[in-house]
Amino acid sequence: MPDEAELRSELVRVAQALDRAGFCPSKSGNVSVRWRDGLLITPTGLPYARMRPEDVIELDLFGEKQAGALDPSSEWPLHSGVYKARPDAEAIVHTHSPMATALSCARIGIPPFHYMIAICGGPGIRCAEYATFGSQQLADGAVKALWDRKAALLANHGLIAIGSTLEGARVIAAEVENLATQYLALLQAGIEPTPLGEAELRRIAEKFESYGKAG
Repeated sequence: MPDEAELRSELVRVAQALDRAGFCPSKSGNVSVRWRDGLLITPTGLPYARMRPEDVIELDLFGEKQAGALDPSSEWPLHSGVYKARPDAEAIVHTHSPMATALSCARIGIPPFHYMIAICGGPGIRCAEYATFGSQQLADGAVKALWDRKAALLANHGLIAIGSTLEGARVIAAEVENLATQYLALLQAGIEPTPLGEAELRRIAEKFESYGKAG
């Protein structure tokens, strides 16, 4: 298991990678990782390019600061709520990436039109009901939309992705943005995509279990 210094450095690396990809305009979005009985999370209002490992905030799962000079992201209830509900979530990425956010503003999810949707854990990506940012209602809605999934859209807001590692959560968030781009292109062309069937999605999920693993 990585130590705290390694996790802080990795969290900053992932946050800065998301920012460089254009997923966090105007200092939006946030990243966290489970740590001890709580979490490490990006601070609020600090440009990602200037962020250092020592700027990362440690919280318990009830939002009490354990370490850090800055204030935590205003979305800490979203992260805390997911960690409480999902023992399998070790890291969370929340972004305002352009295409996923556009779909979230239409309050529609992404159907299983491409096999890569299986990386998100199930047949389709749901869109959670709208709630004010930073609220417990947003956290509750995200938990519901993430049921048996690894990603969800947040209505009129953005997306959330969970992973067993920080890099894993980042990869899922990036793939959701890619899928959202493709789906919007189809909708713009007036084409309704043909969804993959449940049996095929199960086969794909099984293949993903061993994908990239040697021996």
